[in-house]
Amino acid sequence: MCLALPALVVALLDGGEALIDLGGVRKTVSVVLVPEAQPGDYVVVHVGHAIGRIDPQEAERTLALFAELAAAEAAAAGADPSRATNPGPAA
Repeated sequence: MCLALPALVVALLDGGEALIDLGGVRKTVSVVLVPEAQPGDYVVVHVGHAIGRIDPQEAERTLALFAELAAAEAAAAGADPSRATNPGPAA
């Protein structure tokens, strides 16, 4: 199974890379496949590569679903669901 996550482009870097934010976690990914990506855009990231741009509203809905899933999983495991990792964008 493959999983790609929406992430916010924070800054463009040299060498076809960008700094992205995924719920407060920032990392560098390749944007060679999405040369039109700009800071403020959401991109779909798979194994360190942005593979496409995504509509901001769709990105927010997807991230909210991942947050709900994490909370449900934490609750099922007996953990405090308020401590579940929120993959949503940083405020």
